[in-house]
Amino acid sequence: MGGCVLYPNRTSQSFVYMGYNGQDFLSLNTKNVTWTLSQDTKFSRYVQSFFQNSTVFTEVMEIMLNETCVDVMKMLLQFGRAALERQELPVASVFARTPSPAQLLLVCHVTGFYPRPISVAWLRDGQEVPPGPALKTSPILPNADLTYQLRSVLAVAPRDGHSYVCRVRHQSLGTRSLLIPWGNSEVVLITGLTVGLLAAMAIAATLVLWVWRQRKHQQMEELDSRNSILSNEA
Repeated sequence: MGGCVLYPNRTSQSFVYMGYNGQDFLSLNTKNVTWTLSQDTKFSRYVQSFFQNSTVFTEVMEIMLNETCVDVMKMLLQFGRAALERQELPVASVFARTPSPAQLLLVCHVTGFYPRPISVAWLRDGQEVPPGPALKTSPILPNADLTYQLRSVLAVAPRDGHSYVCRVRHQSLGTRSLLIPWGNSEVVLITGLTVGLLAAMAIAATLVLWVWRQRKHQQMEELDSRNSILSNEA
């Protein structure tokens, strides 16, 4: 096995390792172009002597590792920089499932992110939920568009009085974190507003009906009064 490493400061390092029967037995020091034994056996000494005395082979290896390999690496970095530095923001959503009346599963689904490494955690009242049987996170899976996805599931008791937030940290977010709260409180708020609105509509309808009846009663009294006056005149 041989190759080269290109460091950010543009320096490079080459390497060659040879193995036999699953074990390293010979390596090439590319700085002084010498073959070094990894294990001292008759066979390894023979191969070392053969390569060391084969100056043409050693020179070809030196050129391929210190020049050709480094040049190819630089070319790949130049044309593949956009792919190497690609970043896609994660998209997260939180929803719930109820496998039983006594259990609520909060699911944080995170998808569309790149590169692969990501951190997803649950916060209970602002504190990170430690690993345990109630917390399960799926492996990071690939998407068709070469991004990734995962799910983190937290089992809680319904209406336990705590607030829950899914926190996502990813390279594309920099120093920021993506926080997605479980919207149970919002659902309760919306339900309360709906009940309040219906109550207000019922009160308004009752008031309108009462006013209409009062006016109707007043009109009937005025009509009876007029009929009484006409009867007296007759």
